[in-house]
Amino acid sequence: MSSLRSCGVMNVFQDAVCTLNTLQTNASALEQVKRERGHPELQLQAMRGFLQRAGLKVDELDRLNIIHVTGTKGKGSTCAFTEQILRNYGFRTGFYSSPHLVQVRERIRINGQPIGKELFTKYFWQVYCRLEETKDAHGGSMPAYFRFLTILAFHIFLQEKVDLAVFEVGIGGAYDCTNIIRRPWVCGISSLGIDHTSILGDTIEKIAWQKGGIFKPGVPAFTVKQPDGPMKVLQERAEEIGCSLSVCPDLEEYQSEGSLRLGLAGHHQRSNASLALQLSHTWLQRHFLTGVIYIYDVFTGLAETEWPGRNQTLKHGPVTYFLDGAHTTRSMQACVRWFNEIAPQHERNAGGPVMRVLLFNATGERDCAAMLKLLVPCLFDFAVFCPNITEAIATCNADQQNFNVSVENMLTRCLDNQQSWRVLNGQEEKPGAELLIGGGLPLVAERQSHTLVFPCILSALQWISQGRDSVLSDPNRCVIPVKPSINAKAEPLREAVNIHVLITGSLHLVGGALKHLDPALNS
Repeated sequence: MSSLRSCGVMNVFQDAVCTLNTLQTNASALEQVKRERGHPELQLQAMRGFLQRAGLKVDELDRLNIIHVTGTKGKGSTCAFTEQILRNYGFRTGFYSSPHLVQVRERIRINGQPIGKELFTKYFWQVYCRLEETKDAHGGSMPAYFRFLTILAFHIFLQEKVDLAVFEVGIGGAYDCTNIIRRPWVCGISSLGIDHTSILGDTIEKIAWQKGGIFKPGVPAFTVKQPDGPMKVLQERAEEIGCSLSVCPDLEEYQSEGSLRLGLAGHHQRSNASLALQLSHTWLQRHFLTGVIYIYDVFTGLAETEWPGRNQTLKHGPVTYFLDGAHTTRSMQACVRWFNEIAPQHERNAGGPVMRVLLFNATGERDCAAMLKLLVPCLFDFAVFCPNITEAIATCNADQQNFNVSVENMLTRCLDNQQSWRVLNGQEEKPGAELLIGGGLPLVAERQSHTLVFPCILSALQWISQGRDSVLSDPNRCVIPVKPSINAKAEPLREAVNIHVLITGSLHLVGGALKHLDPALNS
């Protein structure tokens, strides 16, 4: 009976996710939206309308005691640190973030855990049906994917009566749909950089103006240290809006008992942790009103924080995966620094030859060549490229579907990335690329023995691991056939004592990889 019930829950949940996916903007429509983005303030007006149609009022959101966080790099990690600290104090927490890695319900968390499938399904249909019933009176309009999920998060956190909610901004700040929040308890800005330039502007100062849009009158705001230009913009925004803006100290300046340890790897996480300490401390001060909150009491939260896909290491026998969703030049610099610190530690203990493999993809407007240039000094033996398609063979995988990018564009990007890597390594292009996988989609090309393009994440991982990862060698898992000549090129991978794989360039790529490498995330 329990297995039948589980199957029924899964089917209903998948129906909800498939319906949610109909709200994704397809690639051609997305281009139109970009061209028509002349009046961004209308986006917030539309969001308020959708919220009302879903049966919610903007002033109800004040009850969520929100911590609102934006930034270019590290905003998700900052939110994760903050949520863990406050959960350790015994508060019932809500946490809204994006994107998801494996399942969409990861975006909406209660007490640190993705909301369960039954609850997700229940609340999804409550919100969706209200919007569907009212669409004819509003020109047939329905909120797009991210807007809907934001409304759903508000609804879930209110229904589940969380003590506080940590909200990560989607893109920018000023006109992001999370910015209908009127009265957060505290706001934070993590490290700023260049990203989403078609939406936010082509200079870091323009981007800082957008990020500072989450400031609210009388609400304390904190930022990590920023370059002079964007810092000046943030200060001007704070003065204009009417709020205080404080710069977080270095983590070393906090007084703690014993050594301070972070649950997230990477030196860059130290500034995120400092911002989280300021955000949580300010929230606690307001909650308790009186009394002193000793900052060292929250250090346990920093040590216990987990945030998959960011500076994450997974060891599967002789194959070790280093996963980081870096997707800007600044975040890639941090990723390279982390990899160059941790990989040699593993290699010293290998007791024999180790092969280094890069698995890379990037999407959108990202400067792939600039990111790849940063990766060249890591001295990879193989560079493998694939689109953010989890499996080339169709499966029921609604959580991983993305209609915002056409398959043709994804494949072209992979081949461009392969060519950029070859140029950066001083390799001449070999004319007449050979297809690596016969039949089906002609998605795999080979130009030189050390660079390959595969049709999907699974086929790339299977080739890299060469049957040496027991998780990927599951007999129930489909193995995509590869030409014998390409298998022959993998001889060094079969002979090496260990294989070290850095997976980076896109959180979607990392999420697709984790779907195969960590089966627990699929449950």
